[in-house]
Amino acid sequence: MEYPESSFYREDESDDSLFYLEPRLLVHIDDAAINELGKYLYDQLPERATILDLMSSWRSHIPETVVTGEVYGLGMNSEEMSDNPQLDQWIVKDINKDPHLPYEENLFDAVMVVVSVQYMTNPIQIFKEVNRVLKINGKFHVVYSNRMFPTKATKIWKVFDDIERASLIGSYFANSGGWSVPNAINLSPTGNFPSDPLFAVSAQKE
Repeated sequence: MEYPESSFYREDESDDSLFYLEPRLLVHIDDAAINELGKYLYDQLPERATILDLMSSWRSHIPETVVTGEVYGLGMNSEEMSDNPQLDQWIVKDINKDPHLPYEENLFDAVMVVVSVQYMTNPIQIFKEVNRVLKINGKFHVVYSNRMFPTKATKIWKVFDDIERASLIGSYFANSGGWSVPNAINLSPTGNFPSDPLFAVSAQKE
């Protein structure tokens, strides 16, 4: 996929650290979607895995029934991450300014980014960095919905629908290199009730 010029521009190009200065201790998808996210992570995360929660916040939504190793968080707000009971350690960093991840190579069994990929302004470099810090056969899970802060979401994300966004994320994997063929899955809750849609695109480090 080719990205037209200005694809990763945003309505609000002010410093992200200002936008995320105040903690937002709220969830960004509804309870039904959170439940489906938990089922997905339960199925996907290896036992005692060392995990990076990228673009982390005050909740990681890893089910309590999953026995993890160390869980690292990297996000934009220290108060949010200090309130996250699942993080063993965390760091504040703006990966849009500098996509380098401050971790050694081959450290993580799994990396996940939950409902935040729409804010990446340099996704190819970030995906390359995720590949670097993952162990061989480790998996990167990109989970998304249609919820967003519209002024901070990228232009290309907002013009696509939910299905097209899976292809967009697939192109991030393809263009950053070193990944298996991505797998996309619809995790949206089913039933006679309104709920947030939920999708995941994942690939393994080769």
